[in-house]
Amino acid sequence: MAQPQLQPQTEAKSVPAKPSPGKKRPFFHLSEKKKDALSGYLYISPFYLLFAVFGLFPMLFSFYLGFQKWNGLGEMEFVGLQNFRFVLSDPIFWKSLFNTAAIGIIGTLPQLIIGIILAYALNSALLKFKSFFRVSIFMPYVTSTVAVAIVFGVMFNSQDFGLVNVVLNWLGFDSVSWSTSEWGVKIAISTMVFWRWVGYNTIIYLAGLQGIPNDLYEAAKIDGASIRQQIQYITIPMLKPIIILTVFLSTIGAMQLFTEPLVFLGRSFREEGITVVLYLYREAFSNMAFGTASATAIILFFIIIVLSSINVFFTNRIGR
Repeated sequence: MAQPQLQPQTEAKSVPAKPSPGKKRPFFHLSEKKKDALSGYLYISPFYLLFAVFGLFPMLFSFYLGFQKWNGLGEMEFVGLQNFRFVLSDPIFWKSLFNTAAIGIIGTLPQLIIGIILAYALNSALLKFKSFFRVSIFMPYVTSTVAVAIVFGVMFNSQDFGLVNVVLNWLGFDSVSWSTSEWGVKIAISTMVFWRWVGYNTIIYLAGLQGIPNDLYEAAKIDGASIRQQIQYITIPMLKPIIILTVFLSTIGAMQLFTEPLVFLGRSFREEGITVVLYLYREAFSNMAFGTASATAIILFFIIIVLSSINVFFTNRIGR
């Protein structure tokens, strides 16, 4: 009986599947590296979008507005450098610049020096309840501006029952009209600035002090160095980067002083206490001269650059 012959099995060749007519190939293809980069840019894009809308655009628009005459509602009129000539020829602008510099020196320079001393004391191993004192000294920075205005309004009241005038009368001095006298206004605002910001700088200095090795102080004690010598030859040179930072920020803050004189004087814009930013505010929202206000902002911008560069240059020479 004949056996049926078996046909040899052949391997089935794979035929590529035809793409379905409804499925289309993507227009572009991203690698995994590009996808990661794109996701990173998407995560940080909200900050840049907000900065562009609320930071970059107003800054560029202010530069543009400095050469225009505009009341905020009507059409703009190009006036060239007329706004800058008006500001630089206005005696009130120069008065505001003098007031800003005087208040900045009286209120800012002492807080930087005392801030280093307070930070050194808070970093001492002999001090008890460190956390309590650190929180207490930082409280003025987070205190509401309205509360600060009420407290200092009572302290520096021009009447005889004002707290500071009561102390002056008790010591045998005459009462001071803190809200109208030339230097009374400056001293009152400078005291407010000092009280509010000394804790902020102290905490920054304290963070820098905690990065200085204790071995340096122990070696100095063995060599017989006093506390003053330790601060002069160890603390201040080691804190030089922090000091440069605080001087830079304090210079900018002093030239942009606005809140303290506004809450102390109100909207009176008295010449004894008007600052450059108050002058800018008055031109924009009282006189409706936005071109002049923008020109003032541009001038202030370059003044801050010059003064900050000078302060950083001299501060950088500390310890040499």
